[in-house]
Amino acid sequence: MELRSDHFHSGVDLKTNGVEGLPVRVVADGRVSRVKMSPWGYGIAVYVDHAGGLTTVYGHLRSLAPALAQQVLEAQYKAQDYSVDLTPPAVDLQVAAGDQIGLSGNTGGSSAPHLHYEVRRTADQHALDPEAFGLELTDTRAPVVHGLRIYALDSTARYSPYPGKAKGFAAEVGPGGYRLRPGAEPAAIGPIGLAVHAVDHYDGSSNVCGVRSITLDVDGQRHFSAHLDEVDFALQRYVNAHMDHALFRADDMHYHRCYRQPNDRSILYEGQGVFVPTPGRVHHCVITVTDANGNRSELRFDLRGATAEEARTWPGRPAGVNMFHWDRENVLVQPGLRFTLPANALYDDEPIVYSRADTPVKSLSPLHQVLSELVPLHVQAEVSVQADVPPALEAKAVVVRHDRKGRVASLGGRWNGGWVSARTKSFGGFHVQVDTVPPTLQPLDLRADMRGRDGFRFKVQDDLSGVDKWNATLDGRWILLVYDPKAKTLTHHFDRYSEGTGTRTLVVEVTDERGNRRRSTHQFQR
Repeated sequence: MELRSDHFHSGVDLKTNGVEGLPVRVVADGRVSRVKMSPWGYGIAVYVDHAGGLTTVYGHLRSLAPALAQQVLEAQYKAQDYSVDLTPPAVDLQVAAGDQIGLSGNTGGSSAPHLHYEVRRTADQHALDPEAFGLELTDTRAPVVHGLRIYALDSTARYSPYPGKAKGFAAEVGPGGYRLRPGAEPAAIGPIGLAVHAVDHYDGSSNVCGVRSITLDVDGQRHFSAHLDEVDFALQRYVNAHMDHALFRADDMHYHRCYRQPNDRSILYEGQGVFVPTPGRVHHCVITVTDANGNRSELRFDLRGATAEEARTWPGRPAGVNMFHWDRENVLVQPGLRFTLPANALYDDEPIVYSRADTPVKSLSPLHQVLSELVPLHVQAEVSVQADVPPALEAKAVVVRHDRKGRVASLGGRWNGGWVSARTKSFGGFHVQVDTVPPTLQPLDLRADMRGRDGFRFKVQDDLSGVDKWNATLDGRWILLVYDPKAKTLTHHFDRYSEGTGTRTLVVEVTDERGNRRRSTHQFQR
């Protein structure tokens, strides 16, 4: 349950020393219950059901064992689609402990070669901690505590400023555990919440890993606890409420909230965590962080209840400003923009921040900035932007979102009466462009003589709306293309459906999300 963008990590990533092609063997007797093939997510993934109500998952594989590969290939050709999600009887294989089910790889949303390994409860498919089921990893290191933050939970609350430009009160190792650095004197008034910046490491590794539990005791009484040992995939996105999303995205800080935000409906917590310090009283606080192997760290600190007079100029929640409210629909209307947030799209109320900038290059509208992607959204909002689009290009118009670093992403769009509307899972800057340019398609290793070769690759790229569909025929018959969005390639390995001798005619076609199509025809000897 390491913190990740929009999800908790649901398993353990096992390193393969930067290489692919290592044998992956099933951990116990069972039956293959699912094989999923996708350019995204887990890439090539195998699920095995075992006696006792457990399922193991093996993700980012490079290839499948022959017995599985043949079943999957047949299903792909039947569906005429690489992306398939197969369960018995489409795939059916009994396996014994130690049987090889594939080779390790880097497929899907993997950023480097490794094996993603999970243990799930079969009945509800919740991911459980693999270390509780026999995966032994050397770990004698206690979690590391880096800092403490205070949050004002309504407009009456205030808290003492952090030192200098710090994002929180820094922690350091002291006698008997962690303490705040000398000079830190946290104080607050009104309802507040706390958060701790904590990560875990295994022996011999610098990789950041998740902790298993966090508790907060105030004056000797348990005030809050979080148990990070079970992933419910239906509730994954609430990770954005559990963490300080802005600091995670902007500064790679792993701040765990020790309180529940109003619209956090996850199953992680005991207690609400809201705390109201008593003015003039010093409260003794202990945050305990434990990892999967029972190693634990304690952060001990005093929190003083402040008076209204001394806290008058301290940081807190803004008062008297327009807000997006988490528990109701919100509609922001500005000239040329309509932004609609459904109820429960936010985890807490947020001040409305809007600005308008000049029309970007190639844009048909001004740039409308609504907050930024540092403020998380739980469900999609709808953004509508007014634009002067020529009638012949209305079907090609898309809403483009900018993030704070200037990166752009097409959201697609629907044209209606001078407005282009799309759905977005992030705040940011929004404007309208048209996409009339088809993807580029370049053969990389296709030769006139393909005898003795096992396959070919094409480079495929699109400059705006994104690659949406791809298709290839060989002598008029559909063949399998594997799309790798990281490498931006389409690959075919000759198989029993595409083998043959003589002069072969290959047609490759790629279409982007706006329907712009690129078609390429080639002949070769085989």
